[in-house]
Amino acid sequence: MIKFLIDFPALFISNKKILVIADLHIGIEHELYTRGIIIPSQAEKFQKAIEKLIKMTKAKILIILGDIKHEVPGISFREEKELPKLFSNLVKKVKIICCKGNHDSYLEKILPKEVKIFSSRGFKIGEYGFFHGHAWPSKKLMQCNHLFAGHLHPLVQLKDKFGYSIIEPVWIKGKIFQDKVKKKYKIKKTGKLELIILPAFNRLLGGTFVNVKSASSELLGPLLRNNFVDMENAEVYFLNGVNLGKISNLTDYFSPI
Repeated sequence: MIKFLIDFPALFISNKKILVIADLHIGIEHELYTRGIIIPSQAEKFQKAIEKLIKMTKAKILIILGDIKHEVPGISFREEKELPKLFSNLVKKVKIICCKGNHDSYLEKILPKEVKIFSSRGFKIGEYGFFHGHAWPSKKLMQCNHLFAGHLHPLVQLKDKFGYSIIEPVWIKGKIFQDKVKKKYKIKKTGKLELIILPAFNRLLGGTFVNVKSASSELLGPLLRNNFVDMENAEVYFLNGVNLGKISNLTDYFSPI
């Protein structure tokens, strides 16, 4: 029922016809421009990619797990210009539901009224729960079997014996500890609490390395920082679907072909 879409940072929940993505960070080009890096607008590129995914999956609902915009605090001129246009075009194709991320101030003021916006604590549809990841998810999500989050921008860094390295975005699939959830939320029963952390949709972003210890490997968000997720036994997948195994077994080396 839950399918990673090969070569795309997106997944599809087939029985609900739901397409899920995270971390668009529309407007990051403005920040890069202030640093002397000129990058063309990504909004039109994203629209084409999302429309392709909608057509390919025949999705009825598009869920975006936060950080739709980039500027924080506030809002940039580019975001005010590009976000209404992007979403006005997409709502003609599909129903859109968003949960707010830590970058999403002023979101209600600039998106079309047809877009449903939830707080960062998330929302649920049946057995599926959706939240951004920078804040504790809502108690009602703890009754879900499957949870989906963004925010982390998970990456792996691999290098061979000659020092050549690659950095790739990845999926993280793990479980939330039920006993810890019961204690924190003061509940007696939970769902299965299987968690999928999505790679960022925007490839211009940095991220968190899950297989190397560095300043860029600090886990983000209260669930991860407080060890509510069994990260050691979580599985890692490339965007092409290759399963790299458990995080605890991953190193930062690979053998050249």
